[in-house]
Amino acid sequence: MNGIQLKPAARYKRASFDEDEVSAGGGSVPSGVGSAVGVGGLGGGISPALDGSSTVLNVGHDPSRPSISLSGLHFRRRHGLCGHQCTTYECCLTILLMFSSAALLAVFLFGPNGFTRGTHMTISTHAVPGVCLAPECITVASAILSAMNHKVDPCDDFYEFACGGWVKQNPLPDGKSIWSTFGKLWQENQLVMKNILDDDTRPTNSVAERLAKTYYLSCLDQNSTIEALGSTPIDELLSQLGGWNISSSGFNVTSWKLQSAIELAQNTYSRSVFFAWMVAPDERNSSRHIITLDQGGLTLPSRDYYLNKTDREKTVTALKQYITQVGVLMGSNEEEAKTQAESIVNLELRMAEVTMPEDERRDEKALYNKMRIMDLQRLASFIDWVSFFRSGFSLVNISVTGRTEVVVLVPSYFRQLSVIIKDILAKPTGKITLANYIGWQTVNSLVGALAPSFREAQRVLQRALMGADGAEATWRQCISDTNNVLGLALSSMFVREVFDEQSKPVAEQMVREVKNAFKENLPYLNWMDDETRELAKDKADHVTDMIGFPSFISDRDKLDAKFEGLEMREAEYFDNNLRISQWMLLKNMRRLQRPSQRGEWDMSPIQVNAYYTPSKNQIVFPAGILQAPFYDKNYPSRSLNFGAMGVVMGHELTHAFDDQGREYDKEGNLKQWWNNRTIEAFQQRAKCFIDQYSSYKLNNDSINGKSTLGENMADNGGLKAAFHAYRGWLQSNTEFAPLPGVNLTHEQLFYVGFAQVWCSTETPEATHMQVLVDAHSPAKYRVIGTLSNSVEFSKTYKCKPTSPMNPPRKCEVW
Repeated sequence: MNGIQLKPAARYKRASFDEDEVSAGGGSVPSGVGSAVGVGGLGGGISPALDGSSTVLNVGHDPSRPSISLSGLHFRRRHGLCGHQCTTYECCLTILLMFSSAALLAVFLFGPNGFTRGTHMTISTHAVPGVCLAPECITVASAILSAMNHKVDPCDDFYEFACGGWVKQNPLPDGKSIWSTFGKLWQENQLVMKNILDDDTRPTNSVAERLAKTYYLSCLDQNSTIEALGSTPIDELLSQLGGWNISSSGFNVTSWKLQSAIELAQNTYSRSVFFAWMVAPDERNSSRHIITLDQGGLTLPSRDYYLNKTDREKTVTALKQYITQVGVLMGSNEEEAKTQAESIVNLELRMAEVTMPEDERRDEKALYNKMRIMDLQRLASFIDWVSFFRSGFSLVNISVTGRTEVVVLVPSYFRQLSVIIKDILAKPTGKITLANYIGWQTVNSLVGALAPSFREAQRVLQRALMGADGAEATWRQCISDTNNVLGLALSSMFVREVFDEQSKPVAEQMVREVKNAFKENLPYLNWMDDETRELAKDKADHVTDMIGFPSFISDRDKLDAKFEGLEMREAEYFDNNLRISQWMLLKNMRRLQRPSQRGEWDMSPIQVNAYYTPSKNQIVFPAGILQAPFYDKNYPSRSLNFGAMGVVMGHELTHAFDDQGREYDKEGNLKQWWNNRTIEAFQQRAKCFIDQYSSYKLNNDSINGKSTLGENMADNGGLKAAFHAYRGWLQSNTEFAPLPGVNLTHEQLFYVGFAQVWCSTETPEATHMQVLVDAHSPAKYRVIGTLSNSVEFSKTYKCKPTSPMNPPRKCEVW
């Protein structure tokens, strides 16, 4: 995403399913390669709200990369197998011939006796009566088989068994640092959206949709328009901040003031410098909002890149090169730019040293530090905090005083930041150092909206961080940007074009089945006392779900009302980004005097993801994930739906009871509602997960079992709930005949459906970044770690007790 920022209150706002939440397949670093704030966030922590009324914590990889979208069989595509090149009769004939050939080939090649316990899967050449040879069965069977490695025993390495073929057939494309099933299918959805936006004959039903199209067109135009402007747009902005010493923006060391520069950067242009803030739900009283402050302001995505010697040698060197090159582009000579780059990085190094590591931020109660602004002033006096907040809230006619309450998530960071800034100001070059940092953070956050030469400068850092430069076609980047900043408006067009609403009631029923399976398991948890168990059941009953998309996006007037006051202009991509940032900032500040709304969507319905919001006790499944391979109401085996989408549903439900979600009651308030003995028993079981996942390594990077604890719990709990929900479904329903050639039972297919969602490949650098900053375990161990804890999996695949996928010690909470 280019240049859109709200001050990130980096905390556990919501837990999402996908580690590549807004990325899959892009593999680039954000325009502003922001601080690793929040749970695995990379780009400053907050994505723009879909309608400006709320903000979204990025809990995935890279906020500049596209929101993942999948295409599925139940999405009505305009372009079929033959595109526009054949008549209806010819298309049908072609399809029939292809399916007939595939069916005959499948019958000839594959049979039922291929999988046997303790050996690798074999391909049988015997035809079997009762095998499903319908076209959809052949299509699904072909996709499953091509992704598998039939030579691997599933009890040895289920990820390789399920995904080995996919990895071989899908080397990293040029420019990509991550390539996955998400990325491949996202590109199809990008094309759908491109066709919608490029079609001038297609009517746009609302002002909001026209805003989305105008923004998209301004993005497409950026190279020709922005190239001619050079650094002029950013110079003008920097001059408002008091200038940047490295550029020709009019810096005057005598007149420059830290207070004014921070106020303008944060509260006029919505750039996060030194720290992050936003208006967010009050965790102790989820019906209201409160000002929330957090650490932030680093360029690199994790403090470890500054503090780890190996990382520092490679990545910090690339960061200095990036800053230097940008300085030259803005008119500085190279030597001066190098000097200023050194001072900026040295300041960020000191900030990194006092930044709390993510694995120490999992105790929600410890992060909730409510105080008055006057108390914050005593804690961190490097600026006048009443003046700071007044500079923002005066724009929306809200009064702020020293008695106004705020929540400071990491008080130690602000205390030590104040010491650092005062120490720097005491030096003769102190103002220059601080002005350079603020100027740099501002430019870095907007590089993606500047001339191509600026974006090219950033690729040095992208390659160092991700192992690839992330380059992609301009139209793809613009589709992603439009979805990121005007997702609801774009979603209105998207769902009207392709979403099959019949999928929604089927998905709603599936959520109920998974929730029932989760609740039915509670009596068997002997570590939980009876009172807490009843309260847990009550909380599960109160979990609300939203599926597909908010109904108001189909109502032109209601959709337009969400974007009231926003203006877009063609050929003004840079200014459009500023307009969106400022508009969203104002919308966010107005929330301070408004009650929290449980029905708000915090994610574009186009995205292939799902999330749980603890302060709302709510799970959300956007239209983008209600597609194959996660879900298709017409799948020839319901096991595939439960194995993929059912696990997603169980995953999000389990987040209500993971190490952080359990701290919130059924109303979404942060309070203790568990018995102390039960808390102790829970923590003992949590340690099992921490130890298990900490033992996993990829490319010599050890997974942080503590920082990934919540997601690992959700994966494990979600798998169990979905499998039992599937078995419950079988009690009153009948499955299709077996798929041709797959030679697996439907219960075995359940686990293949789960695993093949995570087929992926990535560069060592991308893996390293994920291990450092992501709350999710790498894809391989989301499969291996989860299945090796499942008793049902080992029974289904008849794994011997000595096999790697059936270890004697299994971790289980839910």
